[in-house]
Amino acid sequence: MVMTLGLIAGNGRFPFLLLDAARAEGHSVCVAAIKEETEPEMDLRAKADKGITVHWLSLGELSKLIETFQKAGVTKAVMAGQVKHKQIFSSIRPDWRLAKLLLNLKTRSTDALLGAVAKVLGDEGIELISSTTFLEPLLAAEGVLTERAPDADESKNIEYGLGVARALAGFDIGQTVVVAAQACVAVEAMEGTDATIERAGRVMRSLDGSPPGGAAAEPSILARRLTVVKVAKPNQDMRFDVPVIGRATVEAMIRAGASCLSIEAGRTLLFDREALLKRATEAGIAIVAARR
Repeated sequence: MVMTLGLIAGNGRFPFLLLDAARAEGHSVCVAAIKEETEPEMDLRAKADKGITVHWLSLGELSKLIETFQKAGVTKAVMAGQVKHKQIFSSIRPDWRLAKLLLNLKTRSTDALLGAVAKVLGDEGIELISSTTFLEPLLAAEGVLTERAPDADESKNIEYGLGVARALAGFDIGQTVVVAAQACVAVEAMEGTDATIERAGRVMRSLDGSPPGGAAAEPSILARRLTVVKVAKPNQDMRFDVPVIGRATVEAMIRAGASCLSIEAGRTLLFDREALLKRATEAGIAIVAARR
């Protein structure tokens, strides 16, 4: 059934992919573009397509979001694109509805916050549906996705990294860990996957350094190759915070000196799949997706 879909748009390409997929199925789309996150290109999309309307809101304007969707006749909405968790601690001023929601939260984890927002929307007659709606073909299939499979050392890193990443994700802290020689180099917190990978690269480069004017540093016992492991949460809510890998992730891995990426099949979205896998293959990176 054709409808007017509400799209809460964060940053990156995710909102545009979902927008295109929804329009291809004939749905009109009412976009709630977050001023602090959404790319300005969203306005150009609306100018080129009468089936798209864009309303710019601050991250703290929950009441305005509800009013915007209700006026447009939206009964189903989807979140697409990252909203940085650190924004919670920024200078953004919440309206009365969001302030009340924040005060009632026991923790300010991603799941707690977005789950509470989803409940408020539902109470107002707006159902928040899965972020993968319209994008199921982009979910990673099981198996080795690149020309090269993980070697023995990388496989050991994956096995170790999965245990750490699952524990991390279970606490809703982050979903990515970076490993070298079965030792944890970096874990994700509020900064996001790509920033975590780059931080791991800086850590490894620092092991090769020496103090200004000092003797050369002793070589590290850690193997230089990094393995990135990204998982879904144990009870992943597919309405928000779905694991996403894009070309930028591969570029971050190349800069950091990472040679292998492990993701979850069926629960990770791959954006720009062909370009991503081609670039990974060119760089000698192995990408594998497995069901957990």
